Amino acid sequence: MLRMAMGKRRATRQAAIWIATSDLPTPAAHPFYRRVNTLLMQAGFDAFVEGRCVGFYAPTMGRPSLAPAAYFRLLLIGYFEGIDSERGIAWRAADSLALREFLSLGLDEAPPDHSTISRTRRLIDLETHQAVFTWILERVAEAGLLKGKTLGIDATTLEANAALRSIVRRDTGETYQEFLTKLAQASGIATPTREDLAKLDRKRKKKGSNDDWTHPHDPDARITKMKDGRTHLAHKAEHAVDLESGAVVAVTIQPADRGDTDSGVETVLTALDELDVVQPDGDDDREIVADKGYHSTDRVSDWEGIGLRTYISEPKRGRRRWHGQTALRDAVYGNRRRIRGTRGRQLLRRRGEYVERPNAHLYETGALRRTHLRGHTNILKRVLIHTGGFNLGLIMRQLIGVGTPRGLQGRVAAVLATLLVLVAAARRRVAAITAWHRLISATRGRFTQPTTLVVNSSAAATCTTGC
Repeated sequence: MLRMAMGKRRATRQAAIWIATSDLPTPAAHPFYRRVNTLLMQAGFDAFVEGRCVGFYAPTMGRPSLAPAAYFRLLLIGYFEGIDSERGIAWRAADSLALREFLSLGLDEAPPDHSTISRTRRLIDLETHQAVFTWILERVAEAGLLKGKTLGIDATTLEANAALRSIVRRDTGETYQEFLTKLAQASGIATPTREDLAKLDRKRKKKGSNDDWTHPHDPDARITKMKDGRTHLAHKAEHAVDLESGAVVAVTIQPADRGDTDSGVETVLTALDELDVVQPDGDDDREIVADKGYHSTDRVSDWEGIGLRTYISEPKRGRRRWHGQTALRDAVYGNRRRIRGTRGRQLLRRRGEYVERPNAHLYETGALRRTHLRGHTNILKRVLIHTGGFNLGLIMRQLIGVGTPRGLQGRVAAVLATLLVLVAAARRRVAAITAWHRLISATRGRFTQPTTLVVNSSAAATCTTGC
């Protein structure tokens, strides 16, 4: 048997002064990112964002900065790769040659640092990020994936980049520890210990009120209960989703302690504005589908007043009296009649599928459940492009069958698994046929009477006569 010499790692190696670019390893570009880049360039994405961002840069001052098109592509990478922080995005871009091609970086160009990404985000305003989101939504509409008639509304919580132990009183600026110490001293404990403070804190009621406490570095964060039951400082992300295709039409970031009936107004109005831009000749007969958290008498009546048909689940409130409230009664009863009909039940089931799906893709798989930014403006900038990546994934799923690079990896694994199953089945078939031929050859001439052989798939022969 021929053996190959084993290579050994050298502890020290002298670096070459000159390296030809033809000698560098050039692996094949990632097919998903290549298709996304082709889609963006054919639609004029680079020229669009450069035209929108020209006012944020000086014409001749300073060294060249991060190109706006590269900046927005970096945020798209955050969604496609499931990276939550800008530091992680910068590291991934520096580590991957495929992503360097996606960002149009040459071999002699250094990838952007995380501080450059952060600086560019602060430089470009929120309206420009919203315009990029609208531009992507227009591409979704051009691909025939946006209907815009039936909208589903839902919200989720995002953990803030702030700790509960750092909250302070709104009126005095005291920390939580200082506040408890004063309460203990007022109750007669001159020098309270940590155990005394913990015991005193357990007996207090309404100790985490957002009216009394705030975070000094993130005033927009609110104390709230997360989906898993834990209490954190958090923000509220709310989406309006097209129930025909699953495309996200609008996304807003709001205080986590704001009720759904109040926050839903801003989200629905934002969605209607987006649809007016994307589909100026669209159907004005639109529908709103939501869970029972969005149901209130005044809100249902308001939606009916602006021409929106509601399919909102109604909580059990008991028998109600409508003295002098005919308009409110008709709106609530009309919504109740619709959700009990066949179409209403279908829409509510579709809401559970199409509206919950973006939450999983954006915040679980997309790794944005915990934010690394502070302030609603900064968070909304990131979430808008993150959601734009989700909408781009819908177009890519129509073109190549997958909406993320990892989905393409799963598709390859599925194809390989299918090929292995087919190869194994073919081998078993060949083995059975070979065994059958061997059996016929071995038994030829041994029978004096006509014999019938029954051969099963395991090549075992059973003689029915003359054996």
